[in-house]
Amino acid sequence: MKKVELKIIGLSYSQTQAGSYVLVLGERKGKGKLKLPIIIKPNDAQFIAMKMEGLKTPRPLTHELFKKITDNFNVDLQQIYISNVLEGIFYAKLIFSNIVDEFEIDCSVGDAICLALSYKCPVFCSKEVLNISGIEMDEDGTVSETQNETNHKERDYSGGVTVENLEKMLEKAIQNEEYEIASQLRDRINELKNA
Repeated sequence: MKKVELKIIGLSYSQTQAGSYVLVLGERKGKGKLKLPIIIKPNDAQFIAMKMEGLKTPRPLTHELFKKITDNFNVDLQQIYISNVLEGIFYAKLIFSNIVDEFEIDCSVGDAICLALSYKCPVFCSKEVLNISGIEMDEDGTVSETQNETNHKERDYSGGVTVENLEKMLEKAIQNEEYEIASQLRDRINELKNA
């Protein structure tokens, strides 16, 4: 699966979801006009804004504390990978490395970006996620008439949905005792298998 390196383009208050913020990511290299808007929690937005402005706190915040702990165990965050989007929810992985191994941990996108800023590591996204959820806009945030038409086209969110991914999510939902979500996932798996 092809990966695209992203950078933070902007951060603003969400007009559609009260109490949330929109983080906009864009391609680091090239002239790609696709931007990836992601809804994040206020705490993550505050941390990201502080890092973007170069502000420091008197005591370490949670993401900085996490970095200090992993530093003491010689574990380094190599990259963030936004691997999937399912029904508007983005899924991210933290890819860590120690002297011996490389391993992944699932994470919310907001936390992943905060940790990427703490570790100063790159943020990657699958090309498929960017194509499914990206919107076209210029670097300055303006949207032309043709870009606006493209942004409002019908999107096919089913491309990133596989039975294998849904089964993994079902397993996690059962482990976390989220039985309502598990039943919805089970129903979706059955739909895909019978299609």
